[in-house]
Amino acid sequence: MIILAIETSCDDTAIAIVKANRQKFEVLASVISSQIEIHKEYGGVYPTLAVREHKKNLPIVLKKVLKKSLEIDAIAVTIGPGLDPCLWAGINFAKELAKAKNLPVIPVNHLEGHILVNLINKKKLAFPALALIISGGNTQLILVKKIGNYKILGETRDDAVGECFDKTARILGLEYPGGPAIAQKCVKPSFTHFADLKLPRPMINSKDYDFSFSGLKTAVLYNFKNQNKKTQKSQKYISAMCREIQQSAIDVLIKKTLRASLDYGVKSIIVGGGVSANQELRKQFKKRFDNILFPPKKMSTDNAVMIAIAGYYNREKGTKNYSRIKAEPNLRIN
Repeated sequence: MIILAIETSCDDTAIAIVKANRQKFEVLASVISSQIEIHKEYGGVYPTLAVREHKKNLPIVLKKVLKKSLEIDAIAVTIGPGLDPCLWAGINFAKELAKAKNLPVIPVNHLEGHILVNLINKKKLAFPALALIISGGNTQLILVKKIGNYKILGETRDDAVGECFDKTARILGLEYPGGPAIAQKCVKPSFTHFADLKLPRPMINSKDYDFSFSGLKTAVLYNFKNQNKKTQKSQKYISAMCREIQQSAIDVLIKKTLRASLDYGVKSIIVGGGVSANQELRKQFKKRFDNILFPPKKMSTDNAVMIAIAGYYNREKGTKNYSRIKAEPNLRIN
């Protein structure tokens, strides 16, 4: 089965063509048009601009992936969660393409895509599994009883971890997106300066599996404001602060994942979402968990390959009644 997939849930315009054969996946083409440079000055995604760019880029990206003549069997498209106008840009494009080629459209949950993209490594999932989705818009712990059977165990009550990175990076004067900017500053942290710098680990000892990162953001803001202007601009201070921000988030994520994995007796851990590309996070998680899966780094952030794979597992939902395909910006996975 050859699936053409479209992903426009936020600020990346992505289209991929994936060949699926008995749960083995071959990426025939994959193109992502990033909007990072456009949104940098706003410190985050500006929806109106994002939609405009999607509409402009979708035909261009499609042309790049369709260099070869292929017999497409279905079109998979993200219907949620995400920014409503951005989702509609991809959905409407998918519908028009499907009508022209008389193909079914498969609606895909973006979060399920982040989970199932791990199968690109041809590794089998041992069930029950525990999925940790960490991105700019989501922080969730999901029990995966089997593919297609999910239960949210915990999620963030306020800022997602990626959102926290963006906001704290902005406080420190770093560029958007915040996650990579913070990680870069942690490469050579100063251990001799600001050794007493300690940020909170919000909800790390709570009895549930929920998260909260707004308190971490607030602590960074207060600490920054309490420094003199010279210190605020000091690279040693910024480096130490970035290391502590990153470690605070990692500590909470590991502790919550460990608790859930023990409580539910899971056999494997799946990590997905843009924050999963963080090298230090991967290193520390791999030390704590044996059977753990991370996607290739280029597939950690939003991409269409993950939508194609999720589309394959949801192929029975494919329809030519295109009016049934609608955006669901607050779509849940269970």
